[in-house]
Amino acid sequence: MAVNKIRILVVDDIAETRENIRKLLQFESDVDVVGAARSGKEGIQLAFELDPDVVLMDINMPDIDGITATDTIRKKSPYIQVVILSVQSDQNYMRKAMLAGARDFLTKPPLGDELISAIRRAGGMAHAERAKGAQQQLINVTAAGAPAAAGFAPMSKGKVITVYSPKGGTGCTTVAVNLALALNNEDTRTVLVDANLQFGDVAIFVNEQGKNTILELAPRVDELEREIVEDILIKHSASGVRILAAPQRPEMADQVSTEQFTKVVQYLQNMFAYVIVDTSHILSDIVLSMLDISDVIVLLTTQEIPAIKNARLFLDLLQNMGLGKERVVFAMNRHDKRIGITPERVSENLKHEILATIPLDEKVAITAVNRGVPFMLDNKAQPAGRGIFSLAEAVRARLSALETADEVSGKR
Repeated sequence: MAVNKIRILVVDDIAETRENIRKLLQFESDVDVVGAARSGKEGIQLAFELDPDVVLMDINMPDIDGITATDTIRKKSPYIQVVILSVQSDQNYMRKAMLAGARDFLTKPPLGDELISAIRRAGGMAHAERAKGAQQQLINVTAAGAPAAAGFAPMSKGKVITVYSPKGGTGCTTVAVNLALALNNEDTRTVLVDANLQFGDVAIFVNEQGKNTILELAPRVDELEREIVEDILIKHSASGVRILAAPQRPEMADQVSTEQFTKVVQYLQNMFAYVIVDTSHILSDIVLSMLDISDVIVLLTTQEIPAIKNARLFLDLLQNMGLGKERVVFAMNRHDKRIGITPERVSENLKHEILATIPLDEKVAITAVNRGVPFMLDNKAQPAGRGIFSLAEAVRARLSALETADEVSGKR
């Protein structure tokens, strides 16, 4: 059987380095060095002419640096994988390289086994990406010119669930964080997105502040890749929920446009079963965009008259925006049985049923926030936890009902 060789292009301004890499790889039966370039500019040109599987790219070159060259190559030929070589093992360099689309980052001079392993990993990815691209092209041709094969069904997109309250202080972030934990499992991976770009607290609620944020993804919304997104998302170690945090300072919010934020959320739909979006009570352009693309909107109220009044105004606004009330799962947070304003009375008054009630449990909720440990991790059997479970079931039921309705209307 013929070996599907990994085609290598070496880009380095030092002739000795280029030659050493050639010598290192010449005895590998599954590797073929197809070219060598002396500069970033020449590397870009040869990458387009030779179409290699893997580019070994020096990071520091006199004309175009390796990170810029990597970005240029990957934008035009996303199947080509780049392994960056640098004399510095600087974390900042590594991060920039990965954001530019590099597959791996090695310190010069690389050890022989280390280099060959990196090449084989990248080469395997290149061959897989090429095969996937060819298969997708075939599917596109089939879809355009003939009926799809029997039994073929495209992967369904994940559901966007926006948690919103038109009144501040109703516990949106607490509900969003704990709802994400309740919905997340091996079959329905969940990502939690902070849409309050100025004063978002999602990362603090799970004790993961000070890490990557939306700022790492926003500038690259048109060239996002699954592996890069996975690297940038914060992984909550205790639950497995992924988190896309807000910028760490309020003034940084202006660096993310509504279009960029929306595209990131829509990309996350391709990776996760549920995309939970936590919002501010201000109807900013980003919040309006999230409401527009949401499959379900979790509308929160409390037993306070201002919160109920604002919920009524919001439901009227949705109607004016042409967004059906069937997309709203109405929930009451911090329910206190001692207060005479019951969920039933609010449902009747607003002509919209409250489907889930989350009991007041200040000690559990406040302790969870201050510890950075959501109560769905260690107190889910408490009343507040049971309330979140009932909300999760209401969300699942509404999504199922909406899908059934879409299928029925599609058949007509």
